[in-house]
Formats: sequence, structure tokens, C-alpha cells
Amino acid sequence: MSEAKDITRGGQFLVKETKCEDVFTPEDFSEEQIMMRDTVKEFVDRELWPHKDRFENKDYAYTKECMEKAGELGFLGVAVPEEYGGLGMGFVSTMLVCDYISGATGSFSTAFGAHTGIGTMPITLYGTEEQKKKYVPKLASGEWFGAYCLTEPGAGSDANSGKTKAVLSEDGTHYKITGQKMWISNAGFCSLFIVFARIEDDKNITGFIVENDPSNGISMNEEEHKLGIRASSTRQVFFNETKVPVENMLSERGNGFKIAMNALNVGRIKLAAACLDAQRRTISGAVKYANERIQFDTPISSFGAIRSKLAEMAASAYAGESACYRAAKSIEDRIEVRVAAGESHQDAELKGVEEFAIECSILKVAVSEDIQNCSDEGIQIFGGMGFSEDTPMESAWRDARIARIYEGTNEINRMLSVGMLVKKAMKGHVDLLGPAMKVAEELMAIPSFDTPDYSVLFAEEKELIGKLKKAFLMVAGSAVQKYGPDLDQHQQLLMAASDILIEIYMAESVILRTEKLAKSKGEENVKEQIAMAQLYLYRAVDTVNTKGKEGIASFAEGDEQRMMLMGLKRFTKYTNMPNVVALKETIAAKLVDENAYVY
Repeated sequence: MSEAKDITRGGQFLVKETKCEDVFTPEDFSEEQIMMRDTVKEFVDRELWPHKDRFENKDYAYTKECMEKAGELGFLGVAVPEEYGGLGMGFVSTMLVCDYISGATGSFSTAFGAHTGIGTMPITLYGTEEQKKKYVPKLASGEWFGAYCLTEPGAGSDANSGKTKAVLSEDGTHYKITGQKMWISNAGFCSLFIVFARIEDDKNITGFIVENDPSNGISMNEEEHKLGIRASSTRQVFFNETKVPVENMLSERGNGFKIAMNALNVGRIKLAAACLDAQRRTISGAVKYANERIQFDTPISSFGAIRSKLAEMAASAYAGESACYRAAKSIEDRIEVRVAAGESHQDAELKGVEEFAIECSILKVAVSEDIQNCSDEGIQIFGGMGFSEDTPMESAWRDARIARIYEGTNEINRMLSVGMLVKKAMKGHVDLLGPAMKVAEELMAIPSFDTPDYSVLFAEEKELIGKLKKAFLMVAGSAVQKYGPDLDQHQQLLMAASDILIEIYMAESVILRTEKLAKSKGEENVKEQIAMAQLYLYRAVDTVNTKGKEGIASFAEGDEQRMMLMGLKRFTKYTNMPNVVALKETIAAKLVDENAYVY
């Protein structure tokens, strides 16, 4: 695996400089990917968007009907290898489908994500050859639908604490599963469940493939009444001595927790993708309304307060898209290197995604919060009408709310991102200690007062991102030294550190994407994208400053605290402050002229 050395490892973005030529951006989509995107958009505009009211009125049958149509078009099999009836597309293409199929309604995108991700994927990644041949083609075509039974009344974020039992029969041919699962997406129309249960007193749970047969001790509660995703079937499922043949164990005994965690890694980056087109459509809807709504004899789109909102919404959407596709390509490259080295596609994909688990958690948090803010501002731009069910904003806002909870709450993912980074450092996969020591030395040294040359586009911005990385290394490095393995007991400190980490990845991604774009199209042709990147970075610097102070104050005092606060000030200081109002004006003018989000 000699080539692998040239490919960045997960988390290394923090300690390595990345060149814009080395990141993949949405402008790099191939012709095949663009065709796929357009086919998916056509499906959404034909089958989903015009029927939003059916989803809002809990028409579960219509969700199932749309899933069947998606199956006929091959969308359910994009990530499934060709030998099991799928399209066998690369990771970026599977992200692309997930992104554009999720823009119209959270009900359908939840059904799609639960089926293709956590319903089908555990079998393609962990199943035996027999299991894959038996089940995957049916799932890829939409003849069958899958669901995933992990959560229980007493086991939510602590997924490994489930009480569901699997007892081996006396003749050793099958297990009897007994227990209660809740919040099961697709339960109402699925054909099989991926069920997690504990055998005897095992430390870890075990995964099973269970066909949905009500005569085999499987029963369900009525559909849950939910704030959003109303036509996504969500039920409690009860197993009462449900017989499962021993050959339907997934992977090996006690491996269920690992399966669950790895399925969630993929689920997290796909969930981030599933929030992107929702943002694009929300912004376009808000712009159209602002252009049509006349107050004081003027369209409200000409008011600075509204233009400010539109610009901030657009900058977040553009940054989220930049970071999602950067990470997706990192994962795809890692998978390809492993396949080239002779690993099975199954192992390569598992390891490839696991390698970038930090980025998956970062994206899940950032983009789920961006869609919530975006839909919230969408309601505000619509004013009183935004609060009405007659406009699409209120359903967008309700559907967005779940994204911060499922696939691991954002709080869990914040702590995971920093926790996983520290673990990687301990294993020697990411050198955090060396760079952290350098930052500590730099704090003691006299700062340079030279005026750098910032004539090249983004020269100052990239230097600033380098400084934000130092701010993280300073805070996290000192915290690790102070608390060592007990760091995970200090959740509020971890949360502050993770917000810094998240902003670094998002801001760097948007700057690199835009730098690459400016080099290919010319700066004068991408003024708005440059403004969005600069606006996003400005907000990120603010967040790093606030969270850095909070973190430092929580574990340092006296001279050490003063020294670190001075360092933080140095690391978050612009030489040339951007004119934020002008940046927002540049972004909003284009949106208002085009009457849509056009990037």
C-alpha cells in the first residue's frame, strides 16, 4: 500500500497544509455524475416536490410508492456492487444521489436514507456471500425494503446497552430474539430488519438479519406522531421469541456494536449530504418570495436586513457543499487505494469510511445545524406566511429538526470528533503532539511584526486558517496534557474544542474550493463565491475566538491563562478585516438577480 502514503489520512487536515488542487469540488463532477444528478432532480421535481401535501398529511403509502419508483430508476442501488444488482457507483456518486434526492421532503429522504444506508449497507459490508446473494438484489431493486433496529427505550446514545436478547435454540439451528425496539424508520412497510441483540451476557451486541414475518413473533405499535418527517413510517417493533436461523447472524458474535458504529459513520456523511439540496431549495424559495413580496412600495429583497439573511444562508450552504464533497472524495480515494492493494471492496469501503470518521462527525454536526438555521431564516423572510402550512417553509423547518438528533446526536458527534482525533494521535496516525509543542514554543517567542504580502487571492485567508489550527492545537494540546485519558469526562471543554475543529474543516474546505474555482475561471468571474468563502471564514474566526476563550477559561488560570488568551488573540486576528456588509451585498445581489440559489 505504498501509494496510500500520499493520501491524507482522516484528521490530518489539522496538521497538514492542503493544496486547492488536491481537493475535489462540485465543479469537478464528471459528465456521468452530472447526468445522474439531473436524473435525480427530475425525479424529485416530478414525484416529490409537487406532492409535498401528501407527505405532510402522513400518506405513508405514497412514501412507499415513491420508494418503489426510486428502485425502478436504480437510485436504491447506487452504492450496491454490480454483482448484487446495484449500480456499483463510487462514493462521491452515492453522495450526489443522496444529496439531490433529499431536497424536497424529509419524509422521503429519511425513508431513502434508512433503506439504502443502515437497511442495506450492513449486509453489503458485513454479510456473507450467501446473505448478500439472497437479500441485497431485492433491496437494491426496491422489491424489498430494509429497516434498522438498534434504539431501545433504555438505549439511545448508549447504543451498546440494549436489553434485547438472542437465545440459541437447543438444537443449535436458530436464535430466538426477544425485545423492544423504538423509532424504527420504514418499519411499516419493510421486508427485513437489521436487528441488534445480546447473546447471553456478552459485552457487545450482535447483529442479525430478520425477515419481517408477523407470524414469527413480530408485532408493531401504531405510527408515531412526530414534529416533522410525517410520512416517514416510524414505529416501535416488538420481538417475541422470533426465530432467526443461525446463518442469519451478521458478521460474527459480539460484532454488532462495531457494525452499528461503522454504519453510523457512513450514515453521518450521507446525512450531511441529505441536508444540502434542502438548503438550496429553501434559499431559492426565500429569494423568490422576497422578490415578489412588496412592502413600502418596494420588493423586500431590496432591504438590507433581508439581503443579509440571504447572504448568510447562501454562504453556509456553499461551505457545507464544499466540505461534504471534499470528504467524500477523500473516502473514495482511500477505498480505491485499498482495492488496488488487493482488499475486497467490502473491507476497503469499511476501512475507507472508518479512516474519515472524524470528518463524518464534523459534517453531520455542521450541515444539520446549517439546514435548521436556513429553514428558520426562510420562515422569517416569509414573515407571517412562513408560519403557515400553505408555504413550504414551516415543513422544511420541522423536517430539519430531526437531523440534529439521528445518526448520533450533535452533542455525541461533537465529543466523538475530538475524542477520535486524540485517539488517532495516541496511535501515531496523526501527529498532534509535535505541532502542539511548536505552538507552545511560538507562544513564548516574540511575534513577527513584518507586513506579509497578501497580493495573491486568499493569501491572508489561508494564513488565518493556519492560525486557527494553531488555536485548536493550543487549546486541545494543553487540555490533553492536563487531563490525559480523563479528557472525555470534561464534556463542556470537548464541545468547545470540537466547535473550533468543525469551523477549521468547513472554512478550509470553502476557501480551497473557491481558490481552485478562481484559478480555473478567473477571479473576476467568481466574485460571489469569493465573497461567500470570505464571509464564512469571518464567521468561523468569530466562533474560534469565542469557543477558544471558553475552553481556556475552563482549565487554565494565572499566567498560563493569560499567555493562552494572548495566543488566541494573535491566532484570530486579521491584518485586513473584511468589509462584511460589502461581502453580503455582493452575495445577495447575485441571488436576487438570478431569483434563485445558483452555485
